[in-house]
Amino acid sequence: MAVSTAPEATTSAQAAPGKLVEMNWDPITRIVGSLGIYTKIDFANRRVAECYSTSSIFRGYSIFMKGKDPRDAHFITSRICGICGDNHATCSVYAQNMAYGVKPPAIAEWIVNLGEAAEYMFDHNIFQDNLVGVDFCERMVKETNPGVWDKAQKTPAPHADKHGYKTIADIMTALNPFTGEFYRETLMVSRYTREMFCLMEGRHVHPSTLYPGGVGTVPTIQLFTDYITRLMKYVEFMKKVVPLHDDLFDFFYEALPGYEEVGRRRILLGCWGSFQDPNVCDYSYNTMTQWGRGMFVTPGVVVDGELVTTDLVDINLNIRILLGSSYYDDWDHEETFVKNDPLGNPVDRKHPWNQTTLPHPQKRKFEGNYTWVMSPRWLDKRTGDHLALDTGGGPIARLWATALAGLVDIGYIKATGHSVKIYLPKTALKPEVEFEWKIPKWSNAIERDRARTYFQAYSAAAALYFAEQALAELHAGRTRTFSDFTVPEEGIGCGFHEAVRGVLSHHLVIREGKIANYHPYPPTPWNANPRDIYGTPGPYEDAVQNTPIFEENGPDKFKGIDIMRAVRSFDPCLPCGVHMYVGNGKTIDTSHSPTFGLMQGAHK
Repeated sequence: MAVSTAPEATTSAQAAPGKLVEMNWDPITRIVGSLGIYTKIDFANRRVAECYSTSSIFRGYSIFMKGKDPRDAHFITSRICGICGDNHATCSVYAQNMAYGVKPPAIAEWIVNLGEAAEYMFDHNIFQDNLVGVDFCERMVKETNPGVWDKAQKTPAPHADKHGYKTIADIMTALNPFTGEFYRETLMVSRYTREMFCLMEGRHVHPSTLYPGGVGTVPTIQLFTDYITRLMKYVEFMKKVVPLHDDLFDFFYEALPGYEEVGRRRILLGCWGSFQDPNVCDYSYNTMTQWGRGMFVTPGVVVDGELVTTDLVDINLNIRILLGSSYYDDWDHEETFVKNDPLGNPVDRKHPWNQTTLPHPQKRKFEGNYTWVMSPRWLDKRTGDHLALDTGGGPIARLWATALAGLVDIGYIKATGHSVKIYLPKTALKPEVEFEWKIPKWSNAIERDRARTYFQAYSAAAALYFAEQALAELHAGRTRTFSDFTVPEEGIGCGFHEAVRGVLSHHLVIREGKIANYHPYPPTPWNANPRDIYGTPGPYEDAVQNTPIFEENGPDKFKGIDIMRAVRSFDPCLPCGVHMYVGNGKTIDTSHSPTFGLMQGAHK
């Protein structure tokens, strides 16, 4: 069977409105909320015409956090998510450190960094190889693109000597769920990486040893040895995984010319930074610009390939929370909590410090409001545009910002200004290697997935450095893991971190020693948000809308694999199941639709 191809995305706006097939995937199972993807597909032109992203569950953490003791914030907000709860706990602790004016001892910071590195290794591994990988496995490819499977059987894997699979088809077979060799191997990896996390933070995924001012983990030679033993197994594993995934992803570009358009959107990437350097970070807002740039993953906003800022103060002040097409009322007439930041800069009414959550349940209308997710935006002061930044699932934004900034150079990792070099030392069975993630041409599904693999290696390399620094503190006798603090009667704080799948910030206001306002913003609302007041679609919507269809099945057996690859490339809180419930689809006539033309032209 011939392999399907598609016209260039730039021709989509010229396609005449006609018969569209309405197809929906709801739920795409995930941890935080319930994601639904609603589409209208133009099968005649092999393209997605419209896309709407919905979430059908209201969380309300910003409401019931009020009045709580701020010292409980990290324990409570950890429960926001059942897979990256430690990221929330860490970010909350960062915000509390600022509000309390406390700096943890250096060894405590290295322990937190080791825990978070283990979380990245664990989560990216299980998502990439046990969930995303299924979209590229033999069974899925046979069902959706038999022509691609035929070609995969005849295509030698360029790096077979590194990973052991002779052909691309062998890699696809190894990814088959439960029966594939590589699939089963990665399940074992997820076990010992979780053990690494628990060594540092007590338990997964809701840490029992993280606190403002430090950690409750007792640092010993045995503790770090147990961690490093598992880490070196992971380092050896990554020497196999990076070339394996490069072979697989490169093959899709070769087998399906034009596949770079799947999930592609304008390069609008946000990274809030990760891994604090205790030699620089004191958690003071007044020095946040400096210690933000000292992070071992550099914060930054990348617009059309240009690094616009690496300043956490700038990043913070320009966050805007817009209602968009969501089920909330505006808070313009509510109390203003923070008029100026500690540096005297004015704080906008739409900033998280000043947000009041006013839920307004209502019937879903795609021409009106259709989701519980608001529309976070970042104000580009150069143009006045409210940018719909995405995280690309986390890794592509982290690597892109870090590469362009060129600030990270720790021996195991070096940012060059156009790439990130990752050095992994000799292990039991494999020699030392150096991988280089190079800034890609596109922000699309394949490159988001590829970056996830490289960031696993990045996390392992960073952990090697953190372990060395922690041991140096231990050998020097600096073993205290906690600094004393008092909770102020009034104060504000903000924490910036990277959850597994992208940007994470917590904004805290304290009055009379209690939480007066608290707003956590994880990557899900940044990626899954709806159209805003300016008509700008959210990242999922934008990435799927106008995506070409390469699947060889027609409407009667359509699985939507290209759409799912686009959505899953963002790592939308572990989508472990997709249920299509509209049968063969419903044909609708859009010849007289007032919105169809607008949707066709909304991409890029």
